[in-house]
Amino acid sequence: SQVKSENRKTIWNAEEVPEGSEFDDTWDPREQPEYQILFKQCVGTEDVFFGMSSKDPSTACCEDVVIKIKLPETKYSDIALDIQDKVLDLRTPKKKLLLHLPYHVDSKNGKARFLSEEETLEVTLRVSRKFDFVNFV
Repeated sequence: SQVKSENRKTIWNAEEVPEGSEFDDTWDPREQPEYQILFKQCVGTEDVFFGMSSKDPSTACCEDVVIKIKLPETKYSDIALDIQDKVLDLRTPKKKLLLHLPYHVDSKNGKARFLSEEETLEVTLRVSRKFDFVNFV
């Protein structure tokens, strides 16, 4: 089999490098916080009682991804959060989280709130899939 390459000196193709790998830092000693990834659906009575829409309980029919990150002993002002289309990058003085998201998200229109009583950051991101305009009218 032949391998096509534009430049013979390249080690790998751009398609082989996972998205968000530029954020990886193996030498950073900060620990990774505990987190949960949850999926959220907008359903109405026509979905729950009558089954009139084509929605099912799978993640393929979810509109939002909710990431809950435990950040004990952290103040809101210490949190640095960067969201790309497929990557969530969170940094605090004691914790670091680089999370490759399960779906592409709308990185410009997310919501984040810090629940100080629970010491948890809750990030809600809208999933942006191709053909959602057809599936979820």
